[in-house]
Amino acid sequence: MEVVRPAYLPDPALDAAAMEAMQRDIAADATFADDHGLAPDAIRVDDRIEAGESVEPAQATLDGDGPVVAGVDQAFREDEAVSVAVALRGGRVIERAVGRAPLEIPYVPGLLAFREGSAIVDALESLSVGPDLLVLDGSGRIHYREAGIATHVGVLFDAPTVGVAKNLLCGTPVADVEGRYLDAGERVGIEANEEVETCPAGTTIGHFYQSRQYDHPERRHVNPLVVSPGHRVATGTATDLVAATCAGYKLPEPTRLADAAVGDVTGE
Repeated sequence: MEVVRPAYLPDPALDAAAMEAMQRDIAADATFADDHGLAPDAIRVDDRIEAGESVEPAQATLDGDGPVVAGVDQAFREDEAVSVAVALRGGRVIERAVGRAPLEIPYVPGLLAFREGSAIVDALESLSVGPDLLVLDGSGRIHYREAGIATHVGVLFDAPTVGVAKNLLCGTPVADVEGRYLDAGERVGIEANEEVETCPAGTTIGHFYQSRQYDHPERRHVNPLVVSPGHRVATGTATDLVAATCAGYKLPEPTRLADAAVGDVTGE
C-alpha cells in the first residue's frame, strides 16, 4: 500500500493542539459514505481461521481472486510500537506484514493515531497486496473530532476502513447497554453528543454490535463491540461488514488474527 496524503503522517514533533487541528482536517477529508463496491457476502468468513495458518504470499497474491480484507492491531514492546497487518482473501490468510516505530508519544485519549500510527503505516506499506478493506483495532468516526485511528489511517491511504473498538470513547447509545444482555447479532446505534465537536448532536456515528453471546443471560454475558466507519464506508455498512467477518469469536477474524500475530511478535 502507498500513503496518498503524506501531510497527515503522524508527527511526534506536534503539540496536542496541532494534533487536534490535524484531526479536524482529517475529518473534513474523510468520507462517511459507501465508496468501495463491497458486499458483506463477498468478504464473509464462515469458519474460524487458525492463527498460525501458513502463508504463501506469492501464489496467493498473484493467483487469488476476490476482495482482500486486512486486519490491523498494535502492541508495545519496550520503547517501540509494533503493528501487524494480516490480509485475508476467501477465508484464508494470504499475507502478513510487521511494522515498527519508536514509541515517542505518551498515551492521550483521542490522540491514539499519533502514538500508534507510524507502526501501522510501516506495516501497511510492507504489504504487497492492496486490501479492499482495512479493519483496525480502534475507533473511527466515534471520536471527539470524528478522526479516530481508523479514520486517520483510512484517509492517509485513501482506503475503505472500519474501526472495531472494545470500549466506547464518546457518543451516546440510543438504548442502555450497560450490563444488558444483547442477543447475538443485535446492534444499538451510537449518536454524537456534545463531546463530538465536528458533527451535529444526534448523528449516528457507529453501533454497539453483539458479535456473539452466551446462552444464559443470568450467568454471564459477552460485551458488545463498538463499530464505526473510518473512511469511505457508511455507518450501517461498517457494522454489516464487521458482522460478515465474525466466525464464532467476539472479534472479527481480521483483527483477531492480527491480535494473535502481534502477540507472537512481541512475545505477549
